[in-house]
Amino acid sequence: MKNYNVAVIGVGAVGEEMLRVLKQRQFPVNQLKVFARSNREITVDGEKYQVEELKPESFKGIDIALFAGTEGEKGAAVQYAPVAIKHGAIVIDNGADFRMRKDVPLVVPEANAADIKKHKGIIANPNCSTIQMVVALSPIQKKAGLKRIIASTYQAVSGSGRGGITQAQNEFKAWATGSKEQVPISMSQTVRFNIFPHIGSFNADGSTTEEMKMVHETHKILHDKKIKISVTTVRVPVLNGHSEAVYIETQKTISPDQVRALLKKSSGVIVMDDPQNGIYPMPIHCDGKDEVFVGRIRRDPSVKNGLWLWIVADNLRKGAATNAVQIAEELIK
Repeated sequence: MKNYNVAVIGVGAVGEEMLRVLKQRQFPVNQLKVFARSNREITVDGEKYQVEELKPESFKGIDIALFAGTEGEKGAAVQYAPVAIKHGAIVIDNGADFRMRKDVPLVVPEANAADIKKHKGIIANPNCSTIQMVVALSPIQKKAGLKRIIASTYQAVSGSGRGGITQAQNEFKAWATGSKEQVPISMSQTVRFNIFPHIGSFNADGSTTEEMKMVHETHKILHDKKIKISVTTVRVPVLNGHSEAVYIETQKTISPDQVRALLKKSSGVIVMDDPQNGIYPMPIHCDGKDEVFVGRIRRDPSVKNGLWLWIVADNLRKGAATNAVQIAEELIK
């Protein structure tokens, strides 16, 4: 098997997870380079990595460049992706900058791996909430079609990066110790003992950018803009692992038992659906895992072909780093 020169750009929560996933999945790496804004050394799972300052010449000899991306900001890929491509690298970008460009494939390997072949140097990694929902819904779409999706997300603080994790930890520590010191806030609100429906920025119509990402990205990945999609995204006081309550209306009738059977044999899905015995997905089940967990599969008795699903996944892994590495795995096939 050929080995590849791989670069990871960014060493935040997602960048570190990319390093972890590359090692755990035994990606065939010849030479691994780690780049960020400045030189330093980091340690991930006891292994030291030398981080180099990112420069245009950094991409010489690189085959695959994994950009960790920064949600809500212009990521490094905006500046450096053209340079990387010029040097012969293929860019896989976790940021939001290229996702909706017509000439850039937006890929969840379990759903639309074939789109990778259309790349012109850049492949985009979808939003974390979109990825886990599409992994669960793609098999159902292929079997029964989808008319409508209504999703409410319960998103962990790690989705806002290392700053969100630090804020939550400091808030709970202050509460536990009785400290009256004001904790700096990196998210839009206090998260301790709180939830808030504010991820991303608000649009003129009252939706948020995070919600519209899920709408537009799902249309693109599933190749069907006719699906009616409505989303509410919510931040919750969970460190890691996004949960989603997803309502779907299918074109053809499919029973909950048929959905369970379908998903049990679907790639990247683990069905946990025995609520009578307290078995259903929770963030503690998915932490550190690459699969998407699905449960609470049930019929809506008030609407023909209406079904509910509860979908949970590690947003740093399958929602970001793992999906990017899986794209790279498909790429080298």
